[in-house]
Amino acid sequence: MQRILTALVLALAPALALAALDKPLMSGAKVAFLGMTFIDLSTEGAYNGVRGDETARLKLVEGAARDRFVAEGFVILSNESVATDLANTVNPANCYGCDVRTGDRLGADYVLVGEVRKVSNLILSINLVLRDVRSGEMLRGLAVDIRSNTDDSWLRGLRYILKNHFFKT
Repeated sequence: MQRILTALVLALAPALALAALDKPLMSGAKVAFLGMTFIDLSTEGAYNGVRGDETARLKLVEGAARDRFVAEGFVILSNESVATDLANTVNPANCYGCDVRTGDRLGADYVLVGEVRKVSNLILSINLVLRDVRSGEMLRGLAVDIRSNTDDSWLRGLRYILKNHFFKT
């Protein structure tokens, strides 16, 4: 009997961990959106450097994420008071907790950060993470792989994350 209970607990543990990422979010909560970071791991990027179309695409998906959070009833805070710190941070999504500390300085309930990783011109991934500023706990987080380096593919990846994980109904 004890073995059956142990097996059952081990089998349900992943489901319980995922259930923790489905806690309801506070309506009207203040969100510090620290933006999205583009990480180019491709050979093309190593040789040619930053591409203007990818920089514009990053702004496009940031705007789409911001718009969706506002449409869902969240308040996106201004980052003006921490602009210098953000400019000196290479990647707010990977900065040993500076995202949560920055959200706290802004008076946010949640902090939102994201990354777009380019492996090649065909293979990219989009990551988005929402954390509780008080506890640092990840409330939502998902990465999706996308194919094709176009405005449509980047937006489709972001919309998938938002629709199927952040704001699923």
